[in-house]
Amino acid sequence: MIVRIATEGQYKIAEGDVERLNDLDDEAAASCAAENEKGFRDVFAALLDFVRTTGQPVAEDYLGGSDIILPPPDISLEEAKATFRGEGLIPN
Repeated sequence: MIVRIATEGQYKIAEGDVERLNDLDDEAAASCAAENEKGFRDVFAALLDFVRTTGQPVAEDYLGGSDIILPPPDISLEEAKATFRGEGLIPN
């Protein structure tokens, strides 16, 4: 799976790591639904860190698309509520 972090770049996530990525995405969506800004900030930071540390950076000249596009790190809770709905960005 190719995951793009808006404003940063793309990362290849191994099949075995997708479940954890999905769990973090679901937690981010739940925090948004609860309007829990601190909870969202914490879990979104963990999600981005997971992608950055677990994923393999994709070459800048890669022309393929991304399977998932994550918002930039500085997204506001209001913007996140419009993005992380229901099951989040990654469908279960």
